[in-house]
Amino acid sequence: MTKLTFSSKTINAGSNAKTVKGDKEYLTAIMYLAPWTLSGFNTCAMADVAKCHEGCLNLAGRGKFNNIQESRIKKTKWLFERRENFLETLALNILGFENKCKKHGVKPAVRLNGTSDIRWENFSIGKKKHIFDFFPDVQFYDYTKISNRKTKDIKNYHLTWSYSEADMKYAAKHADALSQGMNIAVVFRDKNLPDKFLGLPVLDGDKDDLRFLDDKDSVIGLYAKGKAKKDYSGFVIDA
Repeated sequence: MTKLTFSSKTINAGSNAKTVKGDKEYLTAIMYLAPWTLSGFNTCAMADVAKCHEGCLNLAGRGKFNNIQESRIKKTKWLFERRENFLETLALNILGFENKCKKHGVKPAVRLNGTSDIRWENFSIGKKKHIFDFFPDVQFYDYTKISNRKTKDIKNYHLTWSYSEADMKYAAKHADALSQGMNIAVVFRDKNLPDKFLGLPVLDGDKDDLRFLDDKDSVIGLYAKGKAKKDYSGFVIDA
């Protein structure tokens, strides 16, 4: 199959190494925004509690280039300062991505929080309750650190909760996340993942990024990369 690439003002597809691993059946488009330290807007409400800002993937890969950071900052300001216009453009971009996927015989998947943690289910757009209503044939999915997000009734949006022991009160919220139908993503320092963690079976999350295909009630093991290798805040786990 010919490699499909697609880019737009809000989402990009075909350039992330991990999502490319799963593109024989699905192709994932991702939106990358900037953290509050760069944009002035809080796009990750739990970052200070979970201490994930120290190993944030915002500067990983192409994120280390100034032009990429400038683009993410502009995009973030666009969202918060002209939300209606941004959401309309995002919807048009997703529609274009969906049409290209259909043309090339792959299923469309979209991550709106590539480097953010925004409750998109709370953003109405036009007469629709949220953007997921516009695209029933698109599989949306994200990682989140907000354990009480009410998305179980949104059939085409899958969330995986990100674990951290930087704050044990936060770590205890894994039970809330499980009750909301989320799996638990855990970043381990060792590539040799444990068989179980938190009493749940551990799956290798680095094989691909298609979290919506994971077995329910599972821990998704991820190997620490980049700055996270030297993170001892409690975000990276020594199993």
